Amino acid sequence: MERYQQADPKAPAALVVTLSPALLRFFVSQGASREHADDLLQETWLRIHRVRHTYRPGMPVLPWIYAIARRARVDGYRRTKRIALHETAMDVLPERTAQVELRISCPAFETLVAALPEAQREVVTMLKVGGLTLEEVACATSSTVGAVKQKVHRAYNRLRKLLQVHAEERAKGAAQ
Repeated sequence: MERYQQADPKAPAALVVTLSPALLRFFVSQGASREHADDLLQETWLRIHRVRHTYRPGMPVLPWIYAIARRARVDGYRRTKRIALHETAMDVLPERTAQVELRISCPAFETLVAALPEAQREVVTMLKVGGLTLEEVACATSSTVGAVKQKVHRAYNRLRKLLQVHAEERAKGAAQ
């Protein structure tokens, strides 16, 4: 990021290549469709470019970038809601053809995390997908480390219960 601020022509590409996959996973795990996540990712990089001068050299870059990504996601959500207010509903769409259900041993991460409240989903994603520390997540979400720990603890308990229910359902299905 410091090289980017000093106008190194290779620095933006290096940042984009390095951080885009994690940011994309962050947006998808927050409930965005792949297309919407791509839009949010692009908006995030545009914002980073516009405010790159606000990054303080020597400070961790990930919390700064995730804070920008978080704001882009919130603004995108608000924009989507405003647009939805002005849209009109369509008649019933034709049904899709039946698809073969795949049996897997465990639900996908995105499926599990989608069941969490937004605040818990956000911190779990930043910690586990983004690889941020508790302090960095607290900085990115404008909260305290204690609040982040509490959200993560509650999220882990909820995920454990979801996995337990899934295992019990699989056991019942196998017994039949």
